[in-house]
Amino acid sequence: MLKTSENTLDPSDWQAFRTQGQQMLDDMLGYLEHLREQPVWQPIPQEVRDLFRQPLNGEPLDLAAAHDVFMNKILPYAVGNAHPGFMGWVHGGGTPVGMLAEMLAAGLNANLGGRDQIPVEVERQVVQWVRNLFGFPDTSSGLFVTGTSMANLISVLIARTAALGGSVRQRGIASGQRLAAYTSACAHISIAQAMDIAGIGTDALRMIPVNGQHQMDVEALERVIADDRRAGMMPFFIAGTAGTVDVGAIDHLDTIAEIARREKTWFHVDGAYGALAMLAGDIAPRLKGIERADSIAFDFHKWGQAPYDAGFVLVRDGALHYNTFASPAAYLKRETRGMAAGSPWPCDFGPDLSRGFRALKAWFTIKVYGPEKLGQVISNTCALAQYMKQRIEASPALELLAPVALNIVCFRYRCKDADRINADIVVALQESGITAPSSTAIDGHFAIRAAIVNHRTNMSDIDALINATTKFGEMIATHKQTS
Repeated sequence: MLKTSENTLDPSDWQAFRTQGQQMLDDMLGYLEHLREQPVWQPIPQEVRDLFRQPLNGEPLDLAAAHDVFMNKILPYAVGNAHPGFMGWVHGGGTPVGMLAEMLAAGLNANLGGRDQIPVEVERQVVQWVRNLFGFPDTSSGLFVTGTSMANLISVLIARTAALGGSVRQRGIASGQRLAAYTSACAHISIAQAMDIAGIGTDALRMIPVNGQHQMDVEALERVIADDRRAGMMPFFIAGTAGTVDVGAIDHLDTIAEIARREKTWFHVDGAYGALAMLAGDIAPRLKGIERADSIAFDFHKWGQAPYDAGFVLVRDGALHYNTFASPAAYLKRETRGMAAGSPWPCDFGPDLSRGFRALKAWFTIKVYGPEKLGQVISNTCALAQYMKQRIEASPALELLAPVALNIVCFRYRCKDADRINADIVVALQESGITAPSSTAIDGHFAIRAAIVNHRTNMSDIDALINATTKFGEMIATHKQTS
């Protein structure tokens, strides 16, 4: 006999569950409130690592016990991007508001693939806000995705459809159709990955050299396009970058837009974090030309400070976007009434039919903080980068390695065998728990890279990074000399 009361996954004692849930919420709020008292990052002890390599034993764990594992074995050993001292990669810090919104979304458990439901309308409202932000027409389309890597792929696929027609979805790319795409040598690797996944191939992607400001050389772009046309290639896609991953450079978007218009190619902007500088009145003018893009990719989980993940793609030609992905099926039949109404659905604009309610945390973040406050946070991170630049330039022990265009600062400790010693400095900084930069290569030299994205970061955190770099640099360099 079926025992329904024993098969539900709901708690048998809702009051006890509520008490435990409130404790879990309080613990996370306490964690965020006291972040500065914690190390940015710390190495994972082997016994903790081993704990998560054990096989499933089949015995259920009490919720309180599972939470205890989280608090003591998981939370202390995360990458630490919520911490104000984290400057390793372009990761947003998240907010308590976003955390609560994520909880609400999880409780609702909505699948935003489609159907007539208000969560889809929430996503559509954010799409409209994004249209307004970038000056796109009402006929443009937008979609929440995992991140800019997926948004870049979607844009390449739409551009492929624009170049070859809708039949490419059925026939694929014929051997005689030699497409060519263009982006900066400093562009994110996801552009090349998109070319690979789209079946066009990375050999068809031209990596255009950059100028002294790490921006795409637009004259070189024009020359390469002309060479490809003479060789019988079909230029179809140009990706400019608003905030390169290494140094935060912004390509000459307006000039690239003009070249794309003249060459009749798709103009895409990878604005993973930089595109949201449109919210900051003092920085937005540097993005001139982004409003002319055919598509824009960016992340709310970076400068927008929403919790991971909340990527977004905006497409000027909504009809073409739809035609690139919409796939009819009997079980997805649309109606004018009932739950199957509300067409077109979000699943018609991307590869995912199962989609979480990512829009809610972005909606809460924008509504609760407001675009002006978010813009001020963006401006402040750039101002902190300029402060850090000044501190580096004032220190005889340190050397700036790249221009500071936005919020990324690349530098190193001056010494002999600088690449090896600065690599050791980065690890020492991370393991100290004081601060956590990452690294990159600038003109062939190892660079300490500080990406200032977190809204919690302030001048004291910049000072801590500069002071610790100088301290560890002196210690490591001295040790190398005497050993």
